[in-house]
Amino acid sequence: MYHTYFTLLFPSLIAAAATYLSIKFAVPYMLESGVTAIDHNKKANPTLPSGIGVAAAFGFTIGILVYAFGGSFSIYTPVASIVALFAVSLSVLMVSLVGFLDDINVKGSLVKTTDMMDTRKGMEQWQKPLIAVIGAIPLIAINAGISDITLPFVGVVNFGIFYPLIIIPLAVVFTSNAFNLLGGFDGISSGTGAILAVALLIYSIFYGNYIGALISGVLSATLLVFLMFNLYPAKIIPGDSFTYFVGTALVSAMIVGNMEMFGVIIFIPWIVEFFLHASKKFKVTDLGKLGKDGKFTPPYGKKVYSWTHLIMNLKRCREWEVSMYMWGISLFFVAVGFGAKLLGII
Repeated sequence: MYHTYFTLLFPSLIAAAATYLSIKFAVPYMLESGVTAIDHNKKANPTLPSGIGVAAAFGFTIGILVYAFGGSFSIYTPVASIVALFAVSLSVLMVSLVGFLDDINVKGSLVKTTDMMDTRKGMEQWQKPLIAVIGAIPLIAINAGISDITLPFVGVVNFGIFYPLIIIPLAVVFTSNAFNLLGGFDGISSGTGAILAVALLIYSIFYGNYIGALISGVLSATLLVFLMFNLYPAKIIPGDSFTYFVGTALVSAMIVGNMEMFGVIIFIPWIVEFFLHASKKFKVTDLGKLGKDGKFTPPYGKKVYSWTHLIMNLKRCREWEVSMYMWGISLFFVAVGFGAKLLGII
């Protein structure tokens, strides 16, 4: 028992420290390099450092490597597969770099991006899923996860070779891109990401999956530190490098931790978000119209193309309130996931 908790806690603490130091280093570097974005949710439209997601991905990777170091040098007998952990780390770094390419595409003047003017142009929408598929390659290469999946009301289904060659790449591409769709408000992506990571950690501990607990524990520590810098009023803009990193880390934990169906349930808000955006061909923003009183109204009137539009239609909110309501929605689906597990549905 001591070994189990120590090898979960120590890498998580190291990941937290590495993330904090990395962010402190990255912020002035991004500012000096011009990797910035406009915070449209503030009256003054301040320019903040962006692309800080690479610092979070670095901190997460350091935490995973600390566990691998301890196992390789016989400080303890590793329970988790070192090969699987290296594959997850590589997937996370590769996808985060794809997001960073989007973050550093900053123009010298304002350009039109998703119904607003900004200095950050980014990649074309169709390019992102095509490039993100490279993040699935390490997981495919090691044949990660187990092809037996328990489907609700059906039972165990073996997907065989289709699991590593079809399901894994589709899951990585979809999850990383879908998580990227909901991140326009301070703390909304970092907060909901932390909620999902902690949910996966609790699920792994209760149902005996050590590698799932390790990955989600390190991810939880990383995101909680990141949240300190991204809470309202945010000091940083996470950027696509962050949302792509979080989406890939979450789906990696689900795959190697054999938590696919639980993961699908808690990820339902982003599945819904994907189809809402798709209804307008992804040419939509989740931001609102900022009023003089500091509250937001929906950008498309009664039309809803995002969870944030629904929230703003129900109530005129301040920025931090929009994020808090989204946290609540995320917590609701986490509760549904645990309920489904307790009832034996998944």
